[in-house]
Amino acid sequence: MVNEFPQALTIAGSDSDGSAGMQADLHTFFVRKTYGTSVITACVAGNSYGIHDSVTMPEHFINQEFKDLADDFKIRAAKTGMLDDTNMINIVVNNYKKYDFGPLIVDPVIVTKHGNMLLKQDALKTLKDKLLPLATVITPNFYEAEKLTDKEIKSDNDIEEAAIKLIKMGAKNVIIKGKHIAGETDKVRDYVLLESGKNFWIDGPYYNTTHKNGTGDSLSAAITAEIAKDNDIEQAIRIADEYVDKAIKNGIEVGHKFGPINHWS
Repeated sequence: MVNEFPQALTIAGSDSDGSAGMQADLHTFFVRKTYGTSVITACVAGNSYGIHDSVTMPEHFINQEFKDLADDFKIRAAKTGMLDDTNMINIVVNNYKKYDFGPLIVDPVIVTKHGNMLLKQDALKTLKDKLLPLATVITPNFYEAEKLTDKEIKSDNDIEEAAIKLIKMGAKNVIIKGKHIAGETDKVRDYVLLESGKNFWIDGPYYNTTHKNGTGDSLSAAITAEIAKDNDIEQAIRIADEYVDKAIKNGIEVGHKFGPINHWS
């Protein structure tokens, strides 16, 4: 029958070097055996050395992308990536409310894994007020969890309290990706709090490599793909976490500096 094959959607920017953003999401959808569709919000020119230019898609074009997908496909789960300002977040929120694209996985691209701020304060507020309450799963890193909850995190207990606060803010399920800094840790710990109240930690080794671009994108994309295949939330998170761990461990030498993970591992 038409449209019975699992379909997933990424709402994100295009990253020309393929290591992150929409490209990382589509790589992940493919290897997780889901058909990937996309709403492109921006295009970034860059490589493993850095980002050198970017262009934001016009509102009418983004609206048309949403409409065209809704008119033809049966998308079972979707995810967001980098939404660079308040206007973009509002465009995505309005379209997501208008069309049925299934559960939404929000990767709140606010702060880099090194703690550098990516969103302005007004856009952060819009994300918290309008996008976060739509999240079936939200996947902040350590620093993003601090920004979203206005809470300094110093301990495991602080992470657990931050997850509870994110649930109270409207997200149904939360995975907070643990802090990991070269030379300071040999283990990565992610914390999961489910809508049911069940909570658990996922522990994994820290891999000292520069080829980690797109790990957050790929984790949220893998969760999206597994939900599109009708796995429950806990299964989706556990499968996605293992998938990213293997993709980092079994590296691929692409790019001279900060390269991608190995989606085919």
